[in-house]
Amino acid sequence: MKKYLLSLAVLSLFYTKTEACAWSDPDYEYFNLFTQSIIKDKSYLPFLHSYSTRFYTDFKASQIPDENIDSWKKFFNNQLSYAETDYLVNKMNINDLNALKKGTPTNQLLIKQGSGFYQKYHEGIDYLIEAKYLEPYMRINYVESPDSFYYERSTADKNATNLDYNKTIAALTSLYNAAKNPEIKQRYGYQLVRFNHYTRNYDAAAQAFKTYILPIKLKGAPYIMALDQLAGAQRGLGMNNDANWNFFQVFKDSRSRKESAFVSMKLSDTASFNNILKRAGTNDEKNMAYFLLGYEDFNNPIPIMEKMYEIDPNSEILKVMAVRSINELERNYLPIYYYTNTDDQSTAQVNNSTKTSDQTKAETAAEQKKEELSFWQKIVRFFRRFFGMKDKTPEEIKADQSDDELLDNPNRIPVFTKTNYYYDDKTKDYLDDLEKFTAKTKEKSKDEYWQIADAYLKFLKKDYKASTEILNDIKTSNPEYQEQIKRMKVLNDIVSQPKIDAAFEDHLMKDYAEYFVDKPEVKKDSTETNEYDYYGEVPSTKDFLKDILANRYFLQGEDGKSFLMNNKLSDLQYNPNSSLVKSVEDFYRKPNKTQFEQQIIAKNFNDVGNIDAFFAVIYGDRAMRQADFDKAKSYYSKAQSFTGIPRSEWNYDAKKQTPLKYTPDVYNGFNHISDLVFGHNVWESYQSSEDESMEKEDYSQFPFIKPTMNKLELADALIQLKKIGTGKDEKSATANQLIGNLLYNTSILGYYRQLFVMDIDNTNGGKYDFWSTDRKNPYQYYYKNFLDRTYIEPDNFDLSINYYKKALNASINQEQKARVLFQMASAEQGKYYQYEAKNPSKVDYSDPKYSEKSDAYQKNLDQIKNQKYRTYFAMLKTQYAQTETAKSLMGSCSYFDYFMK
Repeated sequence: MKKYLLSLAVLSLFYTKTEACAWSDPDYEYFNLFTQSIIKDKSYLPFLHSYSTRFYTDFKASQIPDENIDSWKKFFNNQLSYAETDYLVNKMNINDLNALKKGTPTNQLLIKQGSGFYQKYHEGIDYLIEAKYLEPYMRINYVESPDSFYYERSTADKNATNLDYNKTIAALTSLYNAAKNPEIKQRYGYQLVRFNHYTRNYDAAAQAFKTYILPIKLKGAPYIMALDQLAGAQRGLGMNNDANWNFFQVFKDSRSRKESAFVSMKLSDTASFNNILKRAGTNDEKNMAYFLLGYEDFNNPIPIMEKMYEIDPNSEILKVMAVRSINELERNYLPIYYYTNTDDQSTAQVNNSTKTSDQTKAETAAEQKKEELSFWQKIVRFFRRFFGMKDKTPEEIKADQSDDELLDNPNRIPVFTKTNYYYDDKTKDYLDDLEKFTAKTKEKSKDEYWQIADAYLKFLKKDYKASTEILNDIKTSNPEYQEQIKRMKVLNDIVSQPKIDAAFEDHLMKDYAEYFVDKPEVKKDSTETNEYDYYGEVPSTKDFLKDILANRYFLQGEDGKSFLMNNKLSDLQYNPNSSLVKSVEDFYRKPNKTQFEQQIIAKNFNDVGNIDAFFAVIYGDRAMRQADFDKAKSYYSKAQSFTGIPRSEWNYDAKKQTPLKYTPDVYNGFNHISDLVFGHNVWESYQSSEDESMEKEDYSQFPFIKPTMNKLELADALIQLKKIGTGKDEKSATANQLIGNLLYNTSILGYYRQLFVMDIDNTNGGKYDFWSTDRKNPYQYYYKNFLDRTYIEPDNFDLSINYYKKALNASINQEQKARVLFQMASAEQGKYYQYEAKNPSKVDYSDPKYSEKSDAYQKNLDQIKNQKYRTYFAMLKTQYAQTETAKSLMGSCSYFDYFMK
């Protein structure tokens, strides 16, 4: 027998980790395309597959009818509906029934039944009056343990011991003897068993069952309820095997008490289900015992399912086991996010806490490099290694990016990737064996469920043609089956499509619009609770298809459309990569869009103010980072209607998120830029105010540098500085120094690093990470996880260094030269950080020589740093150590001080 590693024990390692995060819920982390709840016997809904809760809860309680209510409905000759019967039995006030008994009913439901209602059903109504009198007391008396330090129950809570025991027993016995209707008589017997159980008279409860329940020979709802109480009493007597067996009978025969009976079985006997199997006599009992064994120990359910198949291939609980197995496969095959390999994209993040030296920065970056793997990347690496899978080599990663492989969509596993890290060959074996079992069962069972399941497993194996053929042959009148079949046909059609063109988009809108067009928002009923939904809706078929199309557009090179399938236009601000922005803009300006493009994709052009200005700011920012100031000015001249980076804030009056309104005195992505951007930092603290962190240079020679500027004015000032910088005098030296300062100050290391990356401040975020990949695009499948990657073109520190070189060559002022050299050394440090990010340590944490190898790695880095990235520090030390500037820097920069000594 194969041993599968698809076990709850292994997966609990994964889910235990995720559940530690408040935002995580494993039942929201995959696409549930095969509806578990299509099983016909809804009493098994709590036993469908879930990791978020002990029992499956994604259904309405009304979907599981209560056999007790059905029994009462039948007693009243179906004169009342199920809901009316439930209200009468469980919710109606005892005073309403007493008024009915007196002939003066006031409750509208009872009035509606007519004047002879009580006389016709007086035995049942009298019983309900007695039961409602007893109900507030029907709980076992709580006996606190001497060692208890948990919640102490209120002594004011009613329990069965608050009733006079002898009087209550006498009254119930009298009512039992007087009752003529066998079912009502048995209900009084149930009350006798329950009352004795809850007063901890366990022997009396067991005797009451023999005396008042068994002789009546009825096995309906009252019997099941009484058997449940007997099992509880037997547990109190320490008769765990008998208690467990009776709870098992309740589980088997009840519809609404399966969940509580299952829990009771677990409490009463640690070897519960194995003991039940030994005791099972009938095929029905054996089948149910196997189900419980398979449910509780879900490591490999197929051998258990084989035994259940041998007993009854038409068994409903066999379908429950199958649907749980399919759901487990979905969790492995269809995660809502696909992540690239850990070697493919990772970032070294610059620490934004207050720093006083380059040394602190370097040490921080090195430390963070050790922790650079994202949470999910660590999970992926863990599972790959747990299952004996090696991490990908750079060559394999590169191969994964080949055009042929990317375009081979129908052969990917299952829809996006060639290698899905969430499963391995063991899981594939599991899929193969489950498919064989399903194919065998569909030939024996009369239920179309097995054909649907077989078609779905073929979908997971990417055999879309075979899946569709099976679906086309199914004939069923079951509406839930019909809906599943319809949905699966849509999935097969779309997923198997290798290219999404205009004709196919027209097909989507014509035949499948319901899966893409947003439905009007349904207002909540006033009776519904207004609880905050932390997770939103469970990932749906609509979401899955959206991801499929996003992937196809991505592979086709239609990045703009791919981006807009999962994101809003305003999201570009978080990763304003110019090539992606251009693709989005091209789609925005595309004439003659298809209906699908207009209604489904273009709807994500949300409010960013003036869209043309929005694009112009992004392009202008990119040109500034490339030191192309003329191009930047050209774009900024088209962006003067820009209303600000589109952010939102919580509006306490409206009690919702509303667009952020910028005041005139704050930076909004275009306006209100301080002339300190041309200065230099006196210490490195992103959290401090600009007046504390930055210091002005002498701008007196450049009156066009205003105290506060917008980006158009800033670009114009740079153009003038660049023109002045072509000279050879002190003024041209200062002009070049100011340009170099601006380029450095707006780089990833500068105080104003937010200016040209569509951000409103310099606080920490992915925009300020160093890339560790040579790939132009860090995304591999789509842009759904857009915010999980850094997708802003890296800084070119040589641009600022080149302007500093011009300043250095033109200046004759030793103090200015020392300042310029220090700025050049800071920019060179940025080049080192970029090198370090792309050359992370390959030493595995599990390596016995981890410390030794890590020290060697760090030593090599230090050697490279000193040989290649300390050019200007060395010049400053050897040629300008006696300047006041150098001495001052030694006092404010501990690393420079160390280097000088």
